[in-house]
Amino acid sequence: MTALPILWTFRRCPYAMRARLAIQSSGQHVILQEILLRNKPAPFLAASPKGTVPVVQDGNRVIEESRDVMLWALGRNDPEGWLDMPDAGHSLIDTCDGPFKSALDHTKYAVRFPDRDEADERAKAMVFLTDLNDRLTEKPFLMGPRRTLADMAILPFVRQFANTDRAWFDAQGLRPLTRWLDDFLASDRFRGIMTKHPPWQYGQDQVLFP
Repeated sequence: MTALPILWTFRRCPYAMRARLAIQSSGQHVILQEILLRNKPAPFLAASPKGTVPVVQDGNRVIEESRDVMLWALGRNDPEGWLDMPDAGHSLIDTCDGPFKSALDHTKYAVRFPDRDEADERAKAMVFLTDLNDRLTEKPFLMGPRRTLADMAILPFVRQFANTDRAWFDAQGLRPLTRWLDDFLASDRFRGIMTKHPPWQYGQDQVLFP
């Protein structure tokens, strides 16, 4: 019997969320091993010395980047057709992971960046969010009538930004974007990836996901 791949993850990390979303959609079973970022277990660091989640161990292969984990899972099985997406979707993910994530961090963790103006950083984030909102004005998903990799790679980061100040976010008048986000947050799909698990320890029962 072939051993199942191992997924090292942290429940609230948006990078780990997007990985779990793709694995969930693919139906690829993994052994889920939750970690605490302040107390990373030795086997996790041995697999990936950079010490960030998600990490997949698939036999001798180690996959250390969240988008690569998504592509790994969906490359095995993509029943919803998330990979059937125009190049513009990949460009959106690039912007999310680059300028938007930078502005998000400078907003969420403003106290760590005294040289940055929080209002300016929030305004930078809004450029990306306004683009997403415009895309969603006449269609339910970023690329058209159905969800693709772009939606599921970006949603966890929009959630994180919204949660920095949900009242402020809701007051920005981004109705299509807010609907898109709230539909996701209310879904069985989201609930399915957010089950709480105790941190991994030697000898514990394996946690199968999904």
